[in-house]
Amino acid sequence: MTIPVQVTFKGMDPSPALEARIREKAAQLERFEGDILRCHVTLEAPHRHHRQGRLYEVHIEVFVPRGDVVVVRESPQDHAHEDPFVAVRDAFNAAVRQLEDHVRGLGGQVKHHEPALLHGRIARFIADEGYGFIETSDGEEIYFHRNSVAEGRFDHLRVGDEVRFAVAEGEKGPQASTVHPAGQHHIADGG
Repeated sequence: MTIPVQVTFKGMDPSPALEARIREKAAQLERFEGDILRCHVTLEAPHRHHRQGRLYEVHIEVFVPRGDVVVVRESPQDHAHEDPFVAVRDAFNAAVRQLEDHVRGLGGQVKHHEPALLHGRIARFIADEGYGFIETSDGEEIYFHRNSVAEGRFDHLRVGDEVRFAVAEGEKGPQASTVHPAGQHHIADGG
């Protein structure tokens, strides 16, 4: 599964190289917690201080079904954090430690398998804007985003395609957190 990642740059110009590194590090978090719903990373370049260089701050929020993990790496005294790549690396190392602590706090009850998936069909989607809707068996429509489609297969979906999906509560109601295009043999017709 690809974790939906939002990257925000504050006090600095966006950097494609930094964003790529952040997305790479976020994808690696799945090794420690398999049910990550999304991740929001903010990289901030604070104002210059009199005696020290520009020390970057990294804020990471990892949203999981059983509680969220927040990491804030504020301007440490370590001047290595004048390099934003080092600040990002250290923040993600802290995120891994916190995810491991979170998992241990749950008594090791971490699913290492796919969560129970629902079945549905693609009802409609707006490919050029990167989202769509899945119709469930009871006629409800569930929003999904391009980033929630497994293995980057969003562009291969068509209206009517059968899918398996997990639902999470989003800002505007239920949304599919993971969408797997179903093969012909995965969904049996009820009829």
